[in-house]
Amino acid sequence: MHPNKIAKIAQMASVLEVSGHPKPGNVHRTQNFPDMVFEDFLISGVAIGDTMEKAAERGAREDLSHINLGALIKEAVVETNRWVENNTNLGIIMLLTPICAAASSIINFNELPDKIHEIMKSTTPEDAVNLYDAINIADAGGMGEKEELDVSSDQAKSELLEKGINMYQVLDLSSSWDDLAYEITHQYPVSLQIGCPTFKTLKKKHGINQATVQTFLTILSRKPDTLISRKYSRSIAEQVTADTKIILDKGGILTEEGRNLLEKFDQDLMKKKYNPGTTADFTASTLMMALLDEHWEN
Repeated sequence: MHPNKIAKIAQMASVLEVSGHPKPGNVHRTQNFPDMVFEDFLISGVAIGDTMEKAAERGAREDLSHINLGALIKEAVVETNRWVENNTNLGIIMLLTPICAAASSIINFNELPDKIHEIMKSTTPEDAVNLYDAINIADAGGMGEKEELDVSSDQAKSELLEKGINMYQVLDLSSSWDDLAYEITHQYPVSLQIGCPTFKTLKKKHGINQATVQTFLTILSRKPDTLISRKYSRSIAEQVTADTKIILDKGGILTEEGRNLLEKFDQDLMKKKYNPGTTADFTASTLMMALLDEHWEN
């Protein structure tokens, strides 16, 4: 697939994700956070386009270690910061950049997860250092703050280079407690196995918005959100997941009863400041995968 087309799909996935209404506990078209508004996310989705195209162009090269994936993630974060003040899209950038790099060099969509894995395994220690820089620039709310290879430590970055720890390895270290890191290092199981089948089936019957929100709910009903776990506790994240299952059992956004529950749930999460941000990131990567598959031959 042509790099320009891949980049456009990445932009579409970003803006369609934030437009999903009502995605509970998140910014959407009728709801803002005090420090981030709906338009910030639209701007961010557009801002990453050039970098996503660059990732796709580099992904077509034979030497995958020269993609400089970490530098591209950092570049996209820096570019986003030129236009908006707060971290709106670090997780989305981390998920979408490897997808873009992989999509330009494969013949059919089914090859995508293996190609992503090959690219991730080919990353370098310099990629890992650039990823750390990107996380720090985005000020990503505690992401990676562990004693071993603490993302906020300059000493840790030196250790990455000295020990030859690449970006795949450092994310794999985090994958036991961070679902986004697990997704990137394990061939995107949430996006491909939960998100894509749900979205593609529902889009045909109900349209993009309904499919987006129901996909978000489906993911959240099966995976306690890492961002909520990190900011509050695992037990709170599990309760949010349990509450989501109840809403889905009533039909979610697809029924009147489910939608009424969903709107109340949205306001309750907003009041408590429980933001399922990792689920939103997975929704964006799901949308990108689904759109790539849909438009692969077009």
